[in-house]
Amino acid sequence: MATGTSVAGSPERPLPAGAYIPGVAYDEMFATDGSIRGHYAALHERISELSARDLAERQRIQDQLFLLQGITFTVYGAEASTEKIIPTDLFPRIIPANEWARIEAGLIQRLTALNMFLGDIYGEQKILKDGIVSRDLVQGAPSYRREMVGLYVPHGAYVNVCGSDLIRQPDGQYAVLEDNLRVPSGVSYMLANRDASRRAFPSAYRKSGVRAVDRYPDLLLNTLRSMGSELSDHPQVVVLTPGVYNSAYFEHAYLARLMGVPLVEGRDLVVHDNCVYMKTTAGLQRVDVIYRRVDDDFLDPLHFRRDSALGAAGLFNAYRAGKVVIANAPGTGVADDKAVYAYVPQIIRYYLGEDTILPNIETFLCREASQLSHVLDNLEHLVVKAVGASGGYGMLVGPHATQAERDTFAEALRANPDNYIAQPTIQLSTAPCLIDGRIEPRHIDLRPFILAAEKTVVTPGALTRVALKRGSLVVNSSQGGGSKDTWVLSEGKTS
Repeated sequence: MATGTSVAGSPERPLPAGAYIPGVAYDEMFATDGSIRGHYAALHERISELSARDLAERQRIQDQLFLLQGITFTVYGAEASTEKIIPTDLFPRIIPANEWARIEAGLIQRLTALNMFLGDIYGEQKILKDGIVSRDLVQGAPSYRREMVGLYVPHGAYVNVCGSDLIRQPDGQYAVLEDNLRVPSGVSYMLANRDASRRAFPSAYRKSGVRAVDRYPDLLLNTLRSMGSELSDHPQVVVLTPGVYNSAYFEHAYLARLMGVPLVEGRDLVVHDNCVYMKTTAGLQRVDVIYRRVDDDFLDPLHFRRDSALGAAGLFNAYRAGKVVIANAPGTGVADDKAVYAYVPQIIRYYLGEDTILPNIETFLCREASQLSHVLDNLEHLVVKAVGASGGYGMLVGPHATQAERDTFAEALRANPDNYIAQPTIQLSTAPCLIDGRIEPRHIDLRPFILAAEKTVVTPGALTRVALKRGSLVVNSSQGGGSKDTWVLSEGKTS
């Protein structure tokens, strides 16, 4: 990878070689001939007018504001303080309207099919009977919940909040890397990053015609209320958090405040006669919809982990009785299992009769003997992932691993092949970032947020995650990654 350049470049091209790597990966800002892509023109013009000192001062102010607002995440196992500001790059990533239209259509198609898939596997199981997806793959998945079989879910919307991860491939086309259907996080950083980028580049923001993301809390609240409309004309919504020590606690509190609903922990809830109540200073108050940020295992010690103190005893009984709605529904994780992911194009075709708008990345299922053999023979070229892991854990990036690490992973693959999938190592697209006073390219992905209940809506923005370590392809904040704002442009706006 190029070593980078100082912020102040030539007048003709203020972001030269250090921000552009021809032929290695798709560059979001620069075309293949080194010219600026049209939709980046306003931002590029503004950056060109600023000195290195100006940019560094904007970054410092942004970091200070994040600290004062408590915009942090927790790194478990860190020797020092676990609370850290999420590293946020100063420069936004920009997506033109025509590209976003395809992303939006592809995400709606994908989530529609996945919700139908969940309704089927917990209902008539037609897709399993027809052999489109293996029964043992689905029912043997750790996140498959037999307790959900036969239960009614309003609007058939098992997944109400989805955060699919997209990448742009070297040919410029977007593909889905994985779906996050359980308790996806990051939307608070999308909102905070927007405030920061508007402050850093106000004139470029206005000139570019950026679509607003400010309505997300209202859209989320409307989605949750729609799920509880059969229980009450004015459903009481709460956000259920594991507590202040959770890595995403800031987000839980932030969204509850913006929606104007209570933030509760399991100890704040009681279940009586299969109805859920929260404790308040005025007594018990009925709860209709729980936006849970607690994993399935910890929701109810009577049904799942008996040692859990994060949920509420009897909560699943109330859910099963139809007296409360849990969003996202328990058991949704089976549809974002990394092995099930390989079948999403077939799932879309089965339920919708359509070709996939946003393709998958080629995926090898290690549970298949021939594919396992291929993976073992090519570990130095592949990314290997544990099917139930997330956050960048439980994975091997073959080209960046040592031989000893590859040998250790090979043993794990042979011992438990069902637990792993593998994918080719793909050069994620790059975007310029301000790194220690220099503008350098870093690999990025894209996490848009989709809301589904009676209607399915894609927020016109996203969390762009950044692999801040030079050459790294791992964008997770827990693994040294950061984020940047994502500007989705209005129709007809290219500059």
